[in-house]
Order: sequence, then C-alpha cells, then structure tokens
Amino acid sequence: MKNEKKRCFGNGPGKEFYAKYHDEEWAVPSHDDRHLFELLILEGAQAGLSWETILKRRSGYKKAFYDFDPAKVAAMSDEELDSLRQNADIIRNRLKIYATRQNAKVFLLLQKEYGSFDRYLWGFVQGKPIVNQWNHWKEVPVETEESIALSKDLKKRGMTFVGPTIMYAYMQAVGLVNDHLIDCCCSKK
Repeated sequence: MKNEKKRCFGNGPGKEFYAKYHDEEWAVPSHDDRHLFELLILEGAQAGLSWETILKRRSGYKKAFYDFDPAKVAAMSDEELDSLRQNADIIRNRLKIYATRQNAKVFLLLQKEYGSFDRYLWGFVQGKPIVNQWNHWKEVPVETEESIALSKDLKKRGMTFVGPTIMYAYMQAVGLVNDHLIDCCCSKK
C-alpha cells in the first residue's frame, strides 16, 4: 500500500467521499450564502449523528430542499415537509425537517438585515478565520465563546438545532475556524 496523506479524518477504504470533503471543503473559508445555508442545514441534521452519515445523504438533502435555496425552503408547505418523512435519502426526524423551514426563514431575515448571511456570520470572528494549532483531536474544543455567542443569537432570532456544539462544527465546516491538526496535509491551508 502506498503512503496516503495524513488527514484529520477521511482515511481508509470506502472513505474517499469523506477524504474529498476533508481536503477540499472542511475549514476552507466560505462566503457563498447558498453554501453557508447548505451547511447550516446539514449541521443541524447531524445533531446526534455522525457527520459521515450526513455527508452520505448530502445529495438527498440537495434534492429534498430545492438545491438549498433558502427562499424556496422557507416557502415549503407542511404537506411538503411531512412527505419528506418518507424520504430515505435524508434523516426523517420531524423536528429536524421542520427546523429546516424555520431556519430558512430566519436566514432570509438575516440576509435582509445584514445584506448577506455571510456578513452576519463572519462578524462573529471579526472577518478572519480562527486558525488553531492542535496536536490531537482531544485538544479540539466542542464549543467556544464564539460558537456560544452565535448559537445564542440564532436561537434568539428563532432558529433551532443551532446549539453551541453544532455551531462550532458549523464554524469548522465553513472555515470560520481551521482546526486541521498540525500533522494534517491541510494544516497550512
């Protein structure tokens, strides 16, 4: 077996999709509102599950939630949302499905208030990614002052499935925080 890249996660046979996510997306700063909405929805769906489980269903979510168009998701009817409970391509938890619509509505209000969700979100890190230098996963926090503040503000505005731990994972996913371990092939990105 040839030498493989050292990664924080996504190594091993059958994990190519996870390695691709690690190498090309995780901790890469994103400023695209649709992408930010997509990962907000996926992180909320992940609550209590593994990220790998959600990534495997990403295309199902994309199809079920109108290619992550927040305006279309905000306009979904109760009947549409209820029908998704039969969709094996997503997590069929009723609360998580309904949270998607509610969170889309708040997302749109934030876009209107700030000009973009990007501007709102990146304000929690003063516009610059937090780059950490961890040696081991056990050093990586599950929440921070910033994720607590983001969670608190989003909850106050009416979002759900946005607790501080979920928001820290979200901040990692969209590049507000770079937690690639020091010996990871992506630590310098």
